[in-house]
Amino acid sequence: MAATARAPRDTWIEEGLRALAAGGPDAVRVDVLAKALEVTRGSFYWHFKNREALLEALLETWEEKGADQVIARVEAEGGDARDKVRLLGTLVPLSSLMPVELAIRDWARRDPAVAERLRRVDNRRMGYLRTLFGSFCPDPGDVEARSMLAFSLAIASQSVAADHNTHSRAEVLALATQHLLI
Repeated sequence: MAATARAPRDTWIEEGLRALAAGGPDAVRVDVLAKALEVTRGSFYWHFKNREALLEALLETWEEKGADQVIARVEAEGGDARDKVRLLGTLVPLSSLMPVELAIRDWARRDPAVAERLRRVDNRRMGYLRTLFGSFCPDPGDVEARSMLAFSLAIASQSVAADHNTHSRAEVLALATQHLLI
């Protein structure tokens, strides 16, 4: 099949996110992405100055979708803080961005700039959790512990391969979230 002239910028970013999730930043290569999209390399340079610009766009997209949009959606749904924590508990672990999240966490272990961005995003996410838990937990230590447990549950639950006896993973996550809300 002949390559077409150009793909939209968002298409490059989505394909780049797939490559990042599958193989880390080294898998995000212009020639491989162009072949997957069936476009010329020139299409890439129409939208991005270089590969580093694409990697930056991938990080920006992850930050927007994985933090800003999640928080905005939870806030738009309304309800009290417990309702919002419950909603977060259903949105985050099932997010299609979770493989990208894990790839970025791995990438951050080797790249100080990515590590700093990850820290900034994680601090924003933890700050939001602190606000939610702080609205019904009077003890600051309890707020911090619950925030850390909720955040860890959302991120790390994807890495746990264990069976859950008679419960589904979704049921166990819902039960864990309920324990955080007591």
